[in-house]
Amino acid sequence: MGGGMARQLLSAKYKLICYDPDAKTLEPLGAAGAETASGTSDLAKASQIIILSLPKASVVESVIHEILLDIQPGTIVLDTSTSEPATSQAMSSLSTKHGFEFVDGPVSGGPAAANSGSMTMLLGGTKDAIQTLTPVLDVLTAKTVIVGGSGAGHAAKIANNMLCAANLVLVAEAVRLGEASGVKPQDLLEGINAGSGRSGVSEVNFPKWVLNEAFDSGFTMGLMRKDVGLAVDLAKSSGVDLSGFTDIAEIWLNGSAHISDSADFNEVVKYSNSEGNHA
Repeated sequence: MGGGMARQLLSAKYKLICYDPDAKTLEPLGAAGAETASGTSDLAKASQIIILSLPKASVVESVIHEILLDIQPGTIVLDTSTSEPATSQAMSSLSTKHGFEFVDGPVSGGPAAANSGSMTMLLGGTKDAIQTLTPVLDVLTAKTVIVGGSGAGHAAKIANNMLCAANLVLVAEAVRLGEASGVKPQDLLEGINAGSGRSGVSEVNFPKWVLNEAFDSGFTMGLMRKDVGLAVDLAKSSGVDLSGFTDIAEIWLNGSAHISDSADFNEVVKYSNSEGNHA
């Protein structure tokens, strides 16, 4: 995702300083004219806007603490990772003390959208900081939604991915139910997508990646398992009952264990239920 965003910014003639622990990740960008920082400290000192695209909240926190003293006053840090609301709030509080802004802006759309500048970004932070980011956001996204203050973007992204995870399982079961009654999957989905049961999964995921068995969306089982875990953890810490999601979370976290973390996340439709049937 970070590479796709970097390519969009380079195409828009922004000057970038890119850093990744694995230098090979930056080689394709180097050909496009990106500069490689000798480390995160150099990047922080030279940048007015810092965009993070990292695996999880603990890494976000670690990176911010690593560069904290090098971030220049007035800098805006935009965190596009799928992180945790509490981490974003803590980083925002830290940024206030050190004279910079922290905005959470997790993204949807996958690598294809990152590479085409058509992502959706859910934003949490101050209106002034988000307004300053607008020219950059216009390059990276097709749609932005301001959902609240610090942490709101990541809370909304967790809720969104929870629904995506649930819909993948439920649409797979609906397809299996239809097939058992003699309805072809394509015909069933046409009917569903004309009615109230439609979703992004029934309209996009199944036609694009599931029914044709392409399973090449670019988003992995491991990443969605992480996001499902984030939803479960957020519910526990917030005291929210997710009883309707509990069985679906169990499918992602344990019931689909035979599907590797590196597999495409749409392959969850292959999970086995307790009777040994397959979606």
